[in-house]
Amino acid sequence: MANHNSHHSMRSLLQTNAYVDGHWIPLEQRFQVLNPATGAVLADVADGDATLTERAIDAAHKALPSWRAKTPKQRAELLLRWYQAMLDNKQALAELMSAEQGKPIAEAAGEIEYGASFVAWFAGEAERSYGDVLPTQSSGQRAWIIKQGVGVCAAITPWNFPNAMITRKVAPALAAGCTMVVKPPQLTPLSALALAQLASEVGIPDGVLNIVPSSQAKEVGQVLTSHPLVRKLSFTGSTNVGKLLMQQAAESVKKVSLELGGNAPFIVFDDADLDLAVTQLLACKFRNAGQTCISANRVLVQDAVLPKFTEKLQQAVSQLKVGPGDQADIDYGPLINQAAIDKVQKLLNDATAAGAKLLTGGKVLDNLGPLFFAPTVLSGVTSMMAISQEEIFGPVIAIQSFTDENEGIRLANDTPFGLAGYFCASDYARIIRVSEQLECGMLGVNAGAISHAYNAFGGVKESGIGREGSRYGLAEYQETKTITLGGIK
Repeated sequence: MANHNSHHSMRSLLQTNAYVDGHWIPLEQRFQVLNPATGAVLADVADGDATLTERAIDAAHKALPSWRAKTPKQRAELLLRWYQAMLDNKQALAELMSAEQGKPIAEAAGEIEYGASFVAWFAGEAERSYGDVLPTQSSGQRAWIIKQGVGVCAAITPWNFPNAMITRKVAPALAAGCTMVVKPPQLTPLSALALAQLASEVGIPDGVLNIVPSSQAKEVGQVLTSHPLVRKLSFTGSTNVGKLLMQQAAESVKKVSLELGGNAPFIVFDDADLDLAVTQLLACKFRNAGQTCISANRVLVQDAVLPKFTEKLQQAVSQLKVGPGDQADIDYGPLINQAAIDKVQKLLNDATAAGAKLLTGGKVLDNLGPLFFAPTVLSGVTSMMAISQEEIFGPVIAIQSFTDENEGIRLANDTPFGLAGYFCASDYARIIRVSEQLECGMLGVNAGAISHAYNAFGGVKESGIGREGSRYGLAEYQETKTITLGGIK
């Protein structure tokens, strides 16, 4: 940490025990949380198991009737107090996140604001959730629809956004009158526990939000997907794990929201503003060191502008600064762990062996530490290479070329995934055509940053089910009930 004061502010939000029914539960078994920039141990965290998970579900179930009985305004007021507490503690939360996750403190502070924005948004949506009065079917009957919270919900969240991936599941659940059990990631549980501390301080009732940190993901996931009291599971993570959880949840027909892997195309057409395309690609690709589900994975550049675009891109990439998260003015920090480095290295080796050309980077920055990877640009990539089929999840731009619009669209859609997509173009007719043909849940046109609480976040095909954020994000936590009243004279 930069100085003694900031270290002190971080400590005040450092919780290392599980949070169940409003209590901090110390457990004998612990697991270590490391700082990826230094390898230092940040904390020994309580290692929740199946038994603790069941206890958390029971607490959520017990808290449900009184939470559901509150008016939407009462729930909204508590959510807004939680939102304010996040903003008031933005710096401490950002330092804690940077320490456990690696992203620069300034970027982490941006995530705290982004994460908090979901809480404010869904506080508003709580009071704007409407039913329907249905047309009269016969003179003696009336019918209407009401929306009700689904009940106890479970969330399993990833390490790349330790704050926002939690708030955008918890906020709509709480707004809808549901209670929740969260299993945060083993690599970054401290941000989740800090959020729970703030929730408890502002008066969110015991049992409404429960956090079970754990190194035993399979065991905890099994309980969350099989427990009869859990009515809904929201998961963000890998496609393979998502498929397994969906199978497990099918046994008791739970509702699921899944935000899974992506393989986002970023298409640069020959009519694009190339300077804009470069800045938007950099914003999209190097955020969080490339460790985002909506990161540009396949950069498709039209032949006619390939040399010019590549030159501008290399120039821009050479300006990027890499360093530990607590250092000012850096663009990105370390990757999360050695496995992440190994994966990037393997994809690069595979691509260069198959004929791709390394234009810049491609190596670990040993002077900084084992998990810092240089900004990398690779050209001559083909759709057959593994780097085009798997999520890179690192600071690597892999460039493929294409000839005409139809080929660009065909290449972009040639994947089982469909989370985000991006393209740069100027001709408005092309913008309309391409926007309608790309298979993805979210699309950035001349824009590399597309996440916002107002937007419906989620994917098509094997990238998932359901949406987060927007008014659709609240509906994911509600059941629709039709009521018919007869005997009217």
